[in-house]
Amino acid sequence: MRPESGVCVGWKTALPHPDRPDPWSVYERLLNRVADVGSVHEITLGLIWTLCRGERACGLAMTPASAPRTLPWPGTLAGRPLAELASWLPAWNPHEASIGLAAVNAALNTPDNPLLANSTPLAGGGNLAVFEHFAPQLKGRRVVVIGRYPGLDAYAGALDLTVLERQQTEGDLPDPACEYLLPQADWVFLTASSLANKTFPRLAELSRRATTVLMGPGTPWLADFADFGIDYLAGVDVTDSAQLRRTVAEGGGTRLFEGGVRYRLAALHAAT
Repeated sequence: MRPESGVCVGWKTALPHPDRPDPWSVYERLLNRVADVGSVHEITLGLIWTLCRGERACGLAMTPASAPRTLPWPGTLAGRPLAELASWLPAWNPHEASIGLAAVNAALNTPDNPLLANSTPLAGGGNLAVFEHFAPQLKGRRVVVIGRYPGLDAYAGALDLTVLERQQTEGDLPDPACEYLLPQADWVFLTASSLANKTFPRLAELSRRATTVLMGPGTPWLADFADFGIDYLAGVDVTDSAQLRRTVAEGGGTRLFEGGVRYRLAALHAAT
């Protein structure tokens, strides 16, 4: 499937290497699941999160760290077909890709999605609920986390844990370390932002030997991720859409979990 939006024309022009999976295939899977599901009611490009409100659900994606003073489309997005904005996901422009991921999530993460409906809510922990849930299984294992989650240092002494982060803080390793660490990891926690920034295909490929969790508020509830080596989805459901919209608009980060969303977990196939 080729997106029709002008920002993405020609998004898939190069043939994949014959010995490696097509890196665009995950985006084709996602866009093929976005049906004619109405129009966009609202896009909020918040400081930390981007929110797309469709006719049946709200979708989230992480906002890129920096933005130009002017963007070409403010004031023109509400009312467009949701599928049109979803087709921005393969774009190389980071803001368009984030809006695309939020739109994909608004289309897929609906209350009647069986994967979401049958997932398990994670009690407590807020932003760190996923790590709290898996912590007993991580002891003595080599754990790599893609993305610096606030508060993650609380596990540093108890777990063999390495964080890969583009915007590094003390103790983090840069992106290229993935080539060395992920093939040796036992567990990998992979941020859903990797879908928007296009690192997901390679990171998932490198993590094939590990138990891999795709996680974060921007996670699409799509069972097809199992075909890319993902063992668990740790995404969110929206518990209070009005609170979520206010928090996003007011620059909220982890405060999403203080009333707007909660983590849920789904096993995609037998994980070790």
